[in-house]
Parts: sequence; C-alpha cells; structure tokens
Amino acid sequence: MRFKGILAVVAVVALAVPAFASRATPPDFNSTESVLRWVNGYRHKPDPASVPAAVRALSQAGAFKDTEGAGVYVGFIAGVLAANSGRADEIIEKILPLPVENQWAVVRAIAYSGLPDWRALLERSMARMPQRRVLIDKYLNASLPTLKGAGEDRKPGWWERTKAHMPFTDKPKKIVMIEASPDLLDTYWGYYFATGGMMPVNRLIGLLPLTKERDNVEKLTVGSMAKYTLASNAARDPGLLSMLKRTSLRQDKETLLILNEIIEAAESIELGAIRKEAMNNINDLKMKGPGSRRDMAMWGQVGESAIGIGCIAAAVTGQVALGLPCVIGGATSSAAIKYLSTP
Repeated sequence: MRFKGILAVVAVVALAVPAFASRATPPDFNSTESVLRWVNGYRHKPDPASVPAAVRALSQAGAFKDTEGAGVYVGFIAGVLAANSGRADEIIEKILPLPVENQWAVVRAIAYSGLPDWRALLERSMARMPQRRVLIDKYLNASLPTLKGAGEDRKPGWWERTKAHMPFTDKPKKIVMIEASPDLLDTYWGYYFATGGMMPVNRLIGLLPLTKERDNVEKLTVGSMAKYTLASNAARDPGLLSMLKRTSLRQDKETLLILNEIIEAAESIELGAIRKEAMNNINDLKMKGPGSRRDMAMWGQVGESAIGIGCIAAAVTGQVALGLPCVIGGATSSAAIKYLSTP
C-alpha cells in the first residue's frame, strides 16, 4: 500500500532562500518515508539543493514505477521548478541521469511546472533523455495535457455546438485535458507543498462541487478526497487555513457552503463528520447509482487510482500516526472496497 505526503510551503520564502546553499548535514533519504518527512518539512526551510538527491532516492525506491501513483512527487518537482525558474536547468541537470523507466516523471514535471519557457526547458533536457523523445514530443505538440485546465468538467458552448453542425466549417480542434482523479489531487498537493501558491489550492477548491455528484462514483470519490484532504491539512497548517478563509469570499454559493464546512472542521479539529459524509455518499451511490455502477463486482475493475479513498482509508489504517502529513491516493482498490462495504 502506497502513501504519499501533502502540505504546503510559502513561495516567497522559497524564492528568498539561496538555491544550492551548502548544508552541514545533508538529508538522509533512505526510504520513501524519509523523503516524505523531508517534503513535509520543506515549507519551514526550502532546500532546492537537496531536491535532486530526493528524486534519485525515490527512483531507487521504485516510487515512479506506477505512473498513476506518483503524482505527489511529480507535483513537488514541478513546483520546485516553478519556484526556482532561474535555476530550473541546473536542478534538472542534477536530477539526471535517471533510469529510462523513471525519466517520465521529470518530463511530466517540466510540462506541469507552468514555467513560461517550459517548452524550451524540455527541449534542452531532451539531449539527456533521448529515449524519451516520443514522450517529450507529445508534450511539445500538445498531444498530452499539462495542468492548465486540468480537472475541469468543460462542456462545449452554444457557438461551439452550432459550428460543429455547420457545413464547410473546420472541425473544432480537440482539447486534450486531464480528468479529475486521485492522481491529479496528489499532483496538486505536491505542487502546493513546493510553492505554497494559490493555484493548486484554487484547483482543489474547484473540485469541491463533485462532492454533490450523484451519477459518477469516480467524480464523487475525487470530490470527497479533495474536501477531506483540504480539511485535514488545514487543521495542521494555519497558513492553508488562512488561504481558505481568504478565498471563500470569491466562491459561488454552492462552493462556499462546502468550503465553510471545511473551515469549520479544520478549526474545530472535527474531521469525523466529513469522513462519515464521504463514506455515506459513496455507499449510497454504490447501492443506488446507475446500472453500470450497481454491481459491486464492477468496483474491483475501476482500479486503484479511481477508487482510492486516500486520507479516509489512511486514517483508518493508522498511517497518519506515522508522523507523516495527511496522505491521499494510497488505498488499493480491494482495500477500499472491503472498507466501504463494511457496515
């Protein structure tokens, strides 16, 4: 069972610390858990000089074997690059070389960084990852999506629908986007942890309406995870809690109601109600949802990323007690099914 860390670091502090400053005692990255603990403390003392060693340790530990389970690490690398734009080339150079099978994480992190020149950075890095040229080209020609617009449930507008049926008009260009998933949540948390910026927080808040989803179990699960992880992390992180309060002034009525529940739960350290609501809603959809989701056997085919309950399952299995920050996306599908099926 994999568990991934999440919390925040302030971007201004990150930029204020000289990159690659000398350290008397370098971090001891002897396991994925040690890396997560370091990542958890990154907000107190941003240390981009140690990022390459952390990435190599994760690579050696096999953390990048599952492309849908390494989102927090990819997001963290992307956030570090974003917070250290002037040193991005140097950071990438020190991370590489990595085994070919793990280089995808670096490629994706560059594309996800949101840097104005991420394409040029990716092209410059191609010489050190020649066997990933096909993957790199797909990001460069927009065949693969970046974090821009990720998780949005975008529907074509009136003019787009009308134009599609008009004769002698070009077919609209298909927009490739990342669907909302537990892995996307992991990525946002990793990015937030490295930057402390509002972008990933706003994206997580944007997923909260999915907690009202009643037709699609995957979307409901993602919305529930976003709500629970925001509350759980805000309960431990006063800076995040302040962010949620500030942004609440700009939310629509539906999102504001959910966000107020998160803020209240974080301030009172009462997370049980959110956890119970998530389980009840998912159980209810499991029992009463569309025919394609009613058969319990179908759930076993959904897969680990789609059904992982993350912080909810982690809390139940006692992983939070390890001293790691609240974790997400770590429950196997079979474990989540068994847990949610228990009266």
